[in-house]
Amino acid sequence: MTFVSLQSIRREGEVPPPVLGTVRLRISGMHCASCVSRVEQAVKSVPGVVDASVNLATMRAEAQLARAVEPARLIDAVRGAGYDAHVVTAPVADDAEERERRAELAATRRRFGIAAAFAAPVMLLAHASLLPSVPQLDPRLSNLLQLAFASVVQWGAGWPFVRGAWRGLARRAPDMDTLVGLGTLTAWGYSAVLTLAPVVAGGSGAHVASPHDTHTYFDTSVTIVALVLLGRLLEARARAGASQAMRGLLDLRPRVARLLRAAGESSDAERDVPLDAVRAGDELQVRPGERVPVDGVVVDGRSSVDQSMLTGEPIPVEVAPGARVTGATLNTTGAFRMRADRVGAEAMLMQIVQAVERAQASKARVQRLVDRVAAVFVPVVLGIALFSGAAWLASGAPLTSALTHTIAVLIVACPCALGLATPTALIVATGRGAQL
Repeated sequence: MTFVSLQSIRREGEVPPPVLGTVRLRISGMHCASCVSRVEQAVKSVPGVVDASVNLATMRAEAQLARAVEPARLIDAVRGAGYDAHVVTAPVADDAEERERRAELAATRRRFGIAAAFAAPVMLLAHASLLPSVPQLDPRLSNLLQLAFASVVQWGAGWPFVRGAWRGLARRAPDMDTLVGLGTLTAWGYSAVLTLAPVVAGGSGAHVASPHDTHTYFDTSVTIVALVLLGRLLEARARAGASQAMRGLLDLRPRVARLLRAAGESSDAERDVPLDAVRAGDELQVRPGERVPVDGVVVDGRSSVDQSMLTGEPIPVEVAPGARVTGATLNTTGAFRMRADRVGAEAMLMQIVQAVERAQASKARVQRLVDRVAAVFVPVVLGIALFSGAAWLASGAPLTSALTHTIAVLIVACPCALGLATPTALIVATGRGAQL
């Protein structure tokens, strides 16, 4: 069974409307495949949108339009789903997008550092009995110390999960943050209650538990927060590396070109112009040690051009009048005069960049399957977790046992790898392809 949007349903024989335009958006706030599905549905709900594709790895959305649609309407739809969006035009991340990604990477690295630093003493205190050389503390004092350290992890480093869980429940659209937030918060909250007010319900009534009965789960909450943050740190680094590979391609182009004669003019007037100002038919001068500005044909002079960025062949190629040269390749020895014929988006380098962009923005069949599964996975897991806890209580098990099994279902079922592994693998592979 496959879930599809209502707008994609057609009568038999009906031809879908042609795509007349495309709008690209930069999305902020996505963390899992459930977020991807939610953003896609929000964009598709805007009248005039034929189809929408959202990529978690690049944090971008692409909307295909059957008629003119104001980008503000698409942005409002995304924000209505609980995320933020901005229109982008460049095939690679611009400066604002790069700053946002660097800030995200720094924040994730900082949160993981805090989680790891404060989780270590919690693990040591929780499992001190397994280490004979470590002095044993009073169990109640040990729990109080664990509570102090674990609170920093839960409410400091793990605050995004708590906030995400609240937002998911408030919107009635739970996601992976909901699983992590509820699981860790339940483990921390139950353990905090046992530590600060050790009254456990059981048997015929309530009794005050001895220090040895107050088994806490602070180690569970801090471990999960630290591990999930580690996964997101690796994901953010992979995205940053792929983005830098794309920018590295564009950085191969020179910033300016030496214009000798503009198209349609009869006299030479040598001057430096921005690369974007070069037009087909312009005649340019390329000196030794400079990169060829655009694709074109040599009209005068001889030289050797290093085309390894394009072909991988390290031996320079001799060029003479009539030979073709490609933008961003390196002129090594002589100088020559060339006539530009393919500029802007038609240049070979830009076609390579656009091919990589399309590969990163498109979805493999397995990734579409992952997105569909993740869209219904979280509500099902929440239902199973609640059912598990209720079943243990109904069987006569104590509250501690029921909560333990509920938390276990929430934590073990958290499929972060399900939503992250596939798009991250694709984005890293295409980024590596861009480097090569």
